[in-house]
Amino acid sequence: MDKKDMAAQIAAWKKKHGDVFAYEADGKTCYLHRPSRTTIAAASVVGKEDPFKFAEIVLANCWLGGDEELRTEDRYFMGLSQKISEIIEIKVGEIKKTLSGTEVVKGDGWLHA
Repeated sequence: MDKKDMAAQIAAWKKKHGDVFAYEADGKTCYLHRPSRTTIAAASVVGKEDPFKFAEIVLANCWLGGDEELRTEDRYFMGLSQKISEIIEIKVGEIKKTLSGTEVVKGDGWLHA
């Protein structure tokens, strides 16, 4: 696929899946999207017994395209599996205890009486 066609394909994937990630090794490239909570849950259950199964499930569900050797040849798969955590986005917020029922959270994120 030429660069123009690849750019159009990546744009289509981004429209459908959000963020798209490229992984490269030895001149081979594959494209992945972020895993869903369902994918992570399924991979986590199986991954307790076999850590490589976690990566296999995530890759199977997030694979958009590219060089199949990256997921079928052990030497490439093991390298790619070490990078899986980089496509999993976790955002952690804050929990704040309210003092009474009269406080209001304003635009600055803090409680005001």
